[in-house]
Amino acid sequence: MARDEALLRIHQQLIAKRDNIRRSMVEDLHAAEVHDEGVGDECDAALDGAQTEINSQLAALESRELTQIDQAIQQIRDGHYGVCEGCGEKITLARLKALPFTTTCIKCQRREEVREEGHQADDDADWASAFRTDSSNKDREITINDLELDL
Repeated sequence: MARDEALLRIHQQLIAKRDNIRRSMVEDLHAAEVHDEGVGDECDAALDGAQTEINSQLAALESRELTQIDQAIQQIRDGHYGVCEGCGEKITLARLKALPFTTTCIKCQRREEVREEGHQADDDADWASAFRTDSSNKDREITINDLELDL
């Protein structure tokens, strides 16, 4: 019962967050349309271009987050919310509260990140090799005679 109540609260938070993002996107779009493209110097144009790029990147992030939130809301409605797509186990409430639109448990998420990075997990890493030194690679002092110069 406690999980159901927590999921209901998360659902309400997702709805509120979705509405806030939508409102923000509409305001940003309106502000971009109203922005005066009057004549200015090159610095003004560069600043406008940089601001446009930043706004574009923020809009892309908001759009991705909005999609994830909509998917989470739909999963709640379908009764599949809070189940890991990787292993099928329940995702902990702590994780759902921290990242309400997650689709994986922590264990599966870590496994995926390690796979994506192409690195070994820290438990399997060979840390001893990081501390080995090779005396042949020590820096030595060089002189001008050691350099080949094309004059």
